[in-house]
Amino acid sequence: MSRHSAIIHPVIPSPAATGRKHGAFLCVAPGLLITALIATAAFALHDLRLFSGLSPLILAIIIGMAGHNLIGTPVRAKAGIAFSLRRMLRAAIILLGFQLTLAEIREVGLPGLVIIVACLTATFFFTLRIGRWLGVERSLAGLIASGTSICGASAVIASNAVIEGRDEDVAYAVACVTVFGSLSMLLYPLIEAHLVMLSPSAYGLWTGATIHEIAQVVAAGFQAGQDAGEAATVSKLTRVLMLAPVCLALALLWNRRQPARRGTRSRSAPMPWFALGFLAVVILNSYVALPQGWHDGLASFTTFLLSMALAAMGLETDIARLKARGLRPLALGALSWLFISTLGLALVLVAG
Repeated sequence: MSRHSAIIHPVIPSPAATGRKHGAFLCVAPGLLITALIATAAFALHDLRLFSGLSPLILAIIIGMAGHNLIGTPVRAKAGIAFSLRRMLRAAIILLGFQLTLAEIREVGLPGLVIIVACLTATFFFTLRIGRWLGVERSLAGLIASGTSICGASAVIASNAVIEGRDEDVAYAVACVTVFGSLSMLLYPLIEAHLVMLSPSAYGLWTGATIHEIAQVVAAGFQAGQDAGEAATVSKLTRVLMLAPVCLALALLWNRRQPARRGTRSRSAPMPWFALGFLAVVILNSYVALPQGWHDGLASFTTFLLSMALAAMGLETDIARLKARGLRPLALGALSWLFISTLGLALVLVAG
């Protein structure tokens, strides 16, 4: 080999590759800008005395829902809104790991794990049974059951890989769990403050074990304080980690009762990698001491990302979707929501 042949030349990105990256950014930029502006407005409102009792997370989803259902969402912003709701939400959940340690996760304990599993399992089968009694189509009932019992829209989308429902079913289930999860996000702090008055850890467990979406859990949990918010996050992430095994069990249940269609292949359940990333960061935070200034900065940045995700969730919540399918699926979503909320509270109170 000659001396010149051993020279390694730098790899220069082709204009086509650069153009694709630039085009992808332009595709998501409008939606990102809208969600960032809503998050900024939520932070500004939170600083006002009139709205200081509401976290920026709750204010962001309220602004997003009001904007979408009263004004509408630009079509050009759809890609960026979806990016905020999925990618940025998962990034924020991973960063939340810097606010927790393994010692705090141990506080969930065996009783907390039993409560989480009991709520998930009982709610799933209750929803399927009540859906059959109400005459709701099985695929739609299965999607509502998954979204309510596990983790909201993410579970709806993941379980649909097994259930293979219609696009309308997916849209309805996502809207349904988002609306009822948002109601929990608003009502739980009021119930805790004026009726049951749970300890921070008990309230966080109730919140994490029963509210649909991760962002909703974070909003409701931290509304009752830092300790309650951290307990809620840990409980919810424990529940989210069950998404993959539940999807696998759902595949067995669905395939047993409904033969596979000719020419189709089974698909593996998606893995919630962001939950594993969260745990990895928690482990890192447990053994590597970061400066307090870094922790404070990461906490503020994480809250802003979560506010953007909640703004996106509000912008994708279409109240009209709930009306289009009639009252029976809506009643199913409401009964499922009331069941998991009541069961979770009862188990937390019994556990003390």
